[in-house]
Amino acid sequence: MSEITIACLDLAGTTVADDGSVMAAFTAAAEDAGLVQGAPGYDAAFAIVHQTMGQSKIEVFRRILGNEDQAQRASRVFEGSYADAVRGGLITPLPGAAETITALRAAGIKVCLCTGFSPATRDALLDALAWRPLIDLALSPADAGRGRPWPDLPLTALLRLGGGAVSELAVAGDTPSDVASGLRAGAGVVAGVLTGTGRREELAKAGAPYVLDSVTGLLPLLGLGSAQRAADQNGDPGPRP
Repeated sequence: MSEITIACLDLAGTTVADDGSVMAAFTAAAEDAGLVQGAPGYDAAFAIVHQTMGQSKIEVFRRILGNEDQAQRASRVFEGSYADAVRGGLITPLPGAAETITALRAAGIKVCLCTGFSPATRDALLDALAWRPLIDLALSPADAGRGRPWPDLPLTALLRLGGGAVSELAVAGDTPSDVASGLRAGAGVVAGVLTGTGRREELAKAGAPYVLDSVTGLLPLLGLGSAQRAADQNGDPGPRP
């Protein structure tokens, strides 16, 4: 395995749990657009939502609604609903996620958190978790050109964080789109995790070389021991939101 110098980790479903807030935000946006359960197009719309988990939210709404103005409005409703969940304390770190990030950085690996959320929503989430000091970089599709399943997010992280080769990237996320993004970027390690929406068979079908029970499994995969042991050895488990 190539030496890993940069880890690109997904947010919702991989490092944070959102208590169903992503789906609730999609539902709010769909209802605002007139797509209520039982209405024509509702089932097709939510089939697309499930297929595109992890991807840029505005791109998902463009695909569902086929109209730029409607897609922009739906995106604003989605972001507003999710922001309410953040303010309401519904977004929490997944067990061991903060310790994993701390241990990666203690080992000299720079950490980028990648997401399909807008920069404003992403930053509000990081502020609510007090995670800004914990990471080196956070990226949304607006920062990189294209979102998942394209390789732009991990490749942008590689460039901004001074990586030397794509083989130095590790990419982990809970959706097939995360896996596709990592594979297309040529990352040295690409792992699906089972703490979000993706099922084992879906992640394997997407081509994930590794499927982990949680993001904490990334540490032993990289030869760094367990999250707790690495954090204890470092003497500082990092922020515990």
